Amino acid sequence: MTQAAITIGSKVRVTRVRDRIPAELVAALQADATGTVTDFKVTDGKGIGVVVQLANGGTTWFFDDEITAA
Repeated sequence: MTQAAITIGSKVRVTRVRDRIPAELVAALQADATGTVTDFKVTDGKGIGVVVQLANGGTTWFFDDEITAA
């Protein structure tokens, strides 16, 4: 991970999204782009994704360069 301060339990802000996402996720991020890291996930054998529980209660994952510490 490029951001050593991001650990499980960290508060983060989603700063961008690389891929297309569902409209309900867009709405959730527009309302509040912060959340809590709940887990990590191997994305393609090389990268690590960050599983985030958003303020609206939904959970999704992001690439580590799509989030920052909140």
